[in-house]
Amino acid sequence: MSKEFVRQMALDPDHFERRRSLMGRMHLDPWLLLLLLGVMGFGLVVLFSASENSVAAVEAQLVRMGVAFVVMLFFAQLDPLLYRRWSPLLYLAGTLALLAVMFFGVQSGGAQRWLDIPGVTRFQPSELMKVGVPLMTAWYLSRQHLPPRAMAILGTVVLIAVPSALIANQPDLGTSLLVAASGLFVLFLAGLSWKLITAMVMLAGLSAPAIWLYVMRDYQKERILTLLNPGSDPLGAGWNITQSKTAIGSGGMHGKGWGESTQASLDFLPESHTDFIVAVLAEEFGFIGVTILLTLYALIVIRGLFIASAAQSSFSRLLAGGITLTFFIYVLVNVSMVSGLMPVVGVPLPLVSFGGTSIVTLMLGFGILMAIHTHRRMLES
Repeated sequence: MSKEFVRQMALDPDHFERRRSLMGRMHLDPWLLLLLLGVMGFGLVVLFSASENSVAAVEAQLVRMGVAFVVMLFFAQLDPLLYRRWSPLLYLAGTLALLAVMFFGVQSGGAQRWLDIPGVTRFQPSELMKVGVPLMTAWYLSRQHLPPRAMAILGTVVLIAVPSALIANQPDLGTSLLVAASGLFVLFLAGLSWKLITAMVMLAGLSAPAIWLYVMRDYQKERILTLLNPGSDPLGAGWNITQSKTAIGSGGMHGKGWGESTQASLDFLPESHTDFIVAVLAEEFGFIGVTILLTLYALIVIRGLFIASAAQSSFSRLLAGGITLTFFIYVLVNVSMVSGLMPVVGVPLPLVSFGGTSIVTLMLGFGILMAIHTHRRMLES
């Protein structure tokens, strides 16, 4: 028995067993993969009903899930050292793409968020920054003294603020907030003191009047006012949230049954297969169905945080934790929005809502998580 063999077994006893397994060779975490497939399977069941029993919608979503799975598999193969090495370049490319949107972007629905690649595709650079920002902030903070000092915190805030402001200007407030949150979570995990966090929250609160007067657009103000009093315009701005809460309440404990959602089938509930799909889930499967889905989400978050805690470098820990908590915010914002606890900001329910770009971006992040877990090195990098 060689000394190298003994050394490797001592540092990582399950290394050779992991390498022999199929999942190990594919760099996939079986627990995380099983949970993700569970959520996506649940999502397909609800989507079939929410899209008025449209087989075409389910087939289209299956294709998108297949593409997302391939993306996850590809990014799971890459060593975390490559992510650390390429983080600044990816961040710069994403920021330049956001600048390009300002001048050359395609307008749709009153917003300018997309870039057209002639003869190839149309894509939304802001979605990529949901991964690009935590990559960059993790790279930057892992090179600083931790917990971060004042200048490092200021530098991190600038790195987060630039893409967030560009996205908010499109306008896309929901994505802007998610991108900002993805970077702030990395900063939080780097070891900010609670005193500093409290001071930042107070500063944000004090700046709220200025943001309301000089930054927020009229439709964004209307959404907040509608949240506070949806009955003020029940047939206009308050329609979506009123119908959503009606669907959730009518489901009760056990729900009406699969395919029995009246709010969706009678077109009372707008965007029933995208942003408001959880209302359809609540109406058909009741409190029990929603609890099952939220439990799956919670287990994904727990697994992601476990992977972060087991990572062997500061960069990997910060990145894995940031990706995981950003996923948590996705769920929190969508469920709170549909329940009338937050303004409507157009955030889809992760891995369940109909759509392609969002699910590919999410699975890319989970691919990075799996890479961090399955490429663990023997020594601190």
